[in-house]
Amino acid sequence: MSYVTALWFAIVQGITELFPVSSVAHAVLLPAVFSLPINLEGLLPFTVMLHLGTALALLLFYWREWTGYLISLLGQGEVEKRQVLLRLVVATLPAALIGALFLKALRAHFPSATSAAFFLIINGLILWMGDRQRSRALARRKVSTSRGGEDAEIVGLSWGACLFIGLAQSLALIPGFSRSGMSITAGLLSGLSYEAAARFAFLLATPIILGAGLVEIPRLFHHGFADLLGPALVGGAGAGLAAYFSVWILTRYFHTHEVKALRPFALYCILMGLATLCYLKFLRPW
Repeated sequence: MSYVTALWFAIVQGITELFPVSSVAHAVLLPAVFSLPINLEGLLPFTVMLHLGTALALLLFYWREWTGYLISLLGQGEVEKRQVLLRLVVATLPAALIGALFLKALRAHFPSATSAAFFLIINGLILWMGDRQRSRALARRKVSTSRGGEDAEIVGLSWGACLFIGLAQSLALIPGFSRSGMSITAGLLSGLSYEAAARFAFLLATPIILGAGLVEIPRLFHHGFADLLGPALVGGAGAGLAAYFSVWILTRYFHTHEVKALRPFALYCILMGLATLCYLKFLRPW
């Protein structure tokens, strides 16, 4: 893989990882559609390296929050911050356990462009239904419309709701499902506002991405993947810059929307998935 290709991938990944449109699906679909010269066996560890750049961007963006959460463990911070951190830990468990138990099966499933396009459509449909549920719940005045105090909203989540959001996040282990999209949708269904659901999703993404890196990055040093190490490092840096810009945009976007905030992303996923399936089925040269 050339450094130009790696940077191109990095920009796409940095945007699509946080936008609810599945970065992994794009990482699988782009080589298939554009016939890029990429070693599919090394695509997963390469993509995880890009994710690590995203994780560092999230840590930088939310450094004040993470500092406050960690200090709260020493009994010197606010109780509310400690409660948020505990909920993040609980919500991280499902994806961590599922990833550990089914790692080999997930690796084998990763390179399939057809399945990624199919699940991207399902991802869009779930985003659409989550938006509809949010609108209906707002009409019945049963969900928050808070414009501030996202931590207070998150503390209001039950432990069951945290596990539900964590299970939703674990769908992203299947290419086509968006980690942020599923987490935000589950947060909306649990009664959070768009802003609080997005905040919880972005905070929740950090530990699971770092955990995936600990497992996958060593594979880049194995025989056959050494040529990917340089492009992966450059790509990780580029993905981090793109991700920081993306989270800045999205936090402001969700701050200004009460309803139908996920609708544009849902439409994109459905149309992108359908277009890719049609191309792979009828138009791709053999």
